[in-house]
Amino acid sequence: MRRLGRRGRTIAVGAVVAACTAVFPSTAVAYGPGDGQGSDTTSPSGNATDDGTLSATAGAVVFDLSKNGSGESAGPVTSTTTWTPPACYYAPKYTPAQLQKYLEPIWEAGSTGPQWDLEQRKKYVDGDPYKDFNKDKAGKGYWWDSYVTKGREGDPGALDCTKDIFWVDTGDAPPADIPEAITPKMLAQLAYAEIRVPSTKVELAPAGTTKVNLPTWAWLDTAKFKPVSVTARVPLLDVQATTTAEPVSLKIEPGTDDATTYPASGVCEFNNGQIGEAYAKGKSDETPPCGVKYLRSSGDGSYKLRATITWKIHWTGTGVTEAQNLPEGTFGATQDVVVQEIQSVNR
Repeated sequence: MRRLGRRGRTIAVGAVVAACTAVFPSTAVAYGPGDGQGSDTTSPSGNATDDGTLSATAGAVVFDLSKNGSGESAGPVTSTTTWTPPACYYAPKYTPAQLQKYLEPIWEAGSTGPQWDLEQRKKYVDGDPYKDFNKDKAGKGYWWDSYVTKGREGDPGALDCTKDIFWVDTGDAPPADIPEAITPKMLAQLAYAEIRVPSTKVELAPAGTTKVNLPTWAWLDTAKFKPVSVTARVPLLDVQATTTAEPVSLKIEPGTDDATTYPASGVCEFNNGQIGEAYAKGKSDETPPCGVKYLRSSGDGSYKLRATITWKIHWTGTGVTEAQNLPEGTFGATQDVVVQEIQSVNR
């Protein structure tokens, strides 16, 4: 099932529009209705192209993931605000012939009720406002319909896109009263949801086991923490947006109140492409620029130190060359730290 119609009846799923390869031949393909391969679901399909570019197709949108973070420990960023990428959006889905092939079997089956079917025929066939599925405009535009963003199928926001299928001429903007219509900014927001960043496990010295009141140095392998980006495009509209995430700070949470962080805020800023400083012999009397000092033993267990990186996120796209900000995102991980009492010898 896909969405609620204007009167609350459930409309059966449609299929996505064909011919993405006509504009971007190296990307994954979104198939059209009647070809035996299409569906209205937004579960992505992946494709490794001849040049090694990784892409994925979800609904009408094709994602270039070749500059994204990778690896088993990589994960999505979480907005530092209450903002989330859109749960549904409108984009091209049908040619005139495809819309006819989709709707007529529904009407003939009477699955949406005679009154509803009559209203739909009046709208799309009888000229109020569309005539014969707009076949006279074939090749000059597309029928737009809603898609649910992958992974958001159970989200209440997925039910916000309840507009009936509508027509948009090639080169025209979608109706202004449809805020969920796909635009470069909307593509940037959808790309935000596809961003993956590396795990934030930090290097510690001493590693794994430290002592009470001993400053423990913390730093990151900065080679893993470079900017990552995802490009989202709608081939049929020749519009796209690239969303980029850059690391800006690391927050250390010791896992206990009985600890002191360096700096006191626990937030270590990226500086000249690195964060923290690797411990080296001879620095035992120095204060680490990024780290923690535990004030109490962890006993028979360990403390769960959490390291969270904040990523600054911005985008550019079709018609938008100056970077536009999106809410910052975070991604963190925990690791065990054993803290032992310092043993003294009495003579």
